[in-house]
Amino acid sequence: MENNENQLSELLQIRRDKLTELQENGRNPFEITKYDVTHKAQEIKDNYAELEGKKVSVAGRLMSKRGMGKVGFCHMADLSGQIQLFVKKDVLGEEEYAIFKKYDIGDIVGAEGEVFTTQTGEISVRVEKLTLLSKSLLPLPEKFHGLVDTDLRYRQRYVDLIMNENVKNTFIARSKIIKSIRTYLDNHGFLEVDTPMLNTIAGGAAARPFITHHNALDIDMYLRIATELHLKRLIVGGMERVYEMGRQFRNEGMDIKHNPEFTSIEIYQAYTDYEGMMDLTENLIRNAAREACGTEQIMYQGVEIDLSHFERLTMIDSIKKYADVDFNEIKSDEEAQAIAKAKGLEVDPVKSTRGDIIALFFDEFVEDKLVQPTFITEYPVEISPLAKRKPTQPELTERFEVFITGREFGNAFSELNDPIDQRERFKAQVALRDAGDDEASMMDEDFLNALEYGMPPTGGVGIGIDRLVMLLTDSYSIRDVILFPTMKPLDK
Repeated sequence: MENNENQLSELLQIRRDKLTELQENGRNPFEITKYDVTHKAQEIKDNYAELEGKKVSVAGRLMSKRGMGKVGFCHMADLSGQIQLFVKKDVLGEEEYAIFKKYDIGDIVGAEGEVFTTQTGEISVRVEKLTLLSKSLLPLPEKFHGLVDTDLRYRQRYVDLIMNENVKNTFIARSKIIKSIRTYLDNHGFLEVDTPMLNTIAGGAAARPFITHHNALDIDMYLRIATELHLKRLIVGGMERVYEMGRQFRNEGMDIKHNPEFTSIEIYQAYTDYEGMMDLTENLIRNAAREACGTEQIMYQGVEIDLSHFERLTMIDSIKKYADVDFNEIKSDEEAQAIAKAKGLEVDPVKSTRGDIIALFFDEFVEDKLVQPTFITEYPVEISPLAKRKPTQPELTERFEVFITGREFGNAFSELNDPIDQRERFKAQVALRDAGDDEASMMDEDFLNALEYGMPPTGGVGIGIDRLVMLLTDSYSIRDVILFPTMKPLDK
């Protein structure tokens, strides 16, 4: 270990010595403020027939070097990909070629020259002028993608992006997915809006918030856990189709599906219901798949997923299908508790109603079975404090969640617009909070006040952007699709 550290220290010193020499000779790369780029690497390859024999100017990072007699070859990478630079002493000149020989892998360069094809058939740039634009003082890892310690990849995403083209492509795909969602909604009359990230009440979801303190007002505030309650205020105000895509913050555990800071989109549309939101959700996911993958049939972790068809099941029917228990035949809390115990489930004494136990059965026996796209509908009212009741079965709500690969991707309701009912449900949530459930909702008097002015029948849906990107890029962990995931400090 000590020898490796000494060797690394020597390499670092050599690079710094090279920089010092350049600076002493009036060639400090860090003094260069701009470089005119005419073409990207992939653009040259895609348009070779038009560009052969023409002058281009490219810039990027040196990823390899070989040769170095009177001729040198190196590969330079920019955002679009890599292209070979052909550097010849007779063309560049003896002094400039000597400087080029001291360049290191990782250095950022600009190259001007003619497009041609080498004898081996590789499209290249015959360099006539080479400029060092930035000196890399740290050596790039040789096989960064093969490192066992993936933790380092997340901590040093900048190196991960340099060394692993698949990672870069994942985040390019993420951008396409987000753009496709925005474009679809914008084209269908939705307005993108911004609502507060700091709130005096944490509402709109069942989650534990992050708490901070506002010094000037001397009050505790919460980082938002959802945008729902503010967006529904806008529906009350007459903004009939709104959406917000942005960060949410939940003070909870981390695993392959959860990061404390994540991206979601919430969409609200007046004069429709949860079935209208199902249609919208299907269209958004399919459209994103076509934009990012070119098809609705994708592979995720070795399993083929068909996004052209979404099954629709009620929660009770899904439990009957996968756990062989029919809650249509179980009418009381006591019966539900008994069947739960018979199935070996531990019943929470605070959450022990029939509705709570239906949700428990779904979590235990159904969710991980929903590999192909499935809408689960008609959730118990106990776990749906913001959803409208089903008129024919008031113990259930007009709510759905969408599941793919055994994971939840979205949550939607026919939004509750009855302020009296909403107050009673908030009271039930406050009682749970007082009993120790720190994920239960708080009372939001201003939201109730908004509802009393009248909110039209409305459908709303929230979709997890990170999970959707995971699905469409075949990424195993949420950390693979967040550029800078939350990490425990090394000194902890």
